[in-house]
Amino acid sequence: MQAHRRNFHVPLDEDVYKQLKEAAERSGKAATELAREAIQAALIERRRAALDESIAHYAANVAGTADDLDPDLERAAVEHLVKPARRRR
Repeated sequence: MQAHRRNFHVPLDEDVYKQLKEAAERSGKAATELAREAIQAALIERRRAALDESIAHYAANVAGTADDLDPDLERAAVEHLVKPARRRR
């Protein structure tokens, strides 16, 4: 089943338009397909950047608090790191 599509008019500078057309010719894809892929990639990147920013904001707000690091988890991590590695036979 094909997803419903909507058209969206995007005016482009002449240079961007030429680059898009050239890229489409080189790839053998339609310019609209390349534009769609570029928009989708940009939206994914923006979503990732927003999530990164949200995580950084949360981390800055909880730094030094009880939510900063679980003492039991920290202890377990340290024990794991200082434990001598087992030799394989």
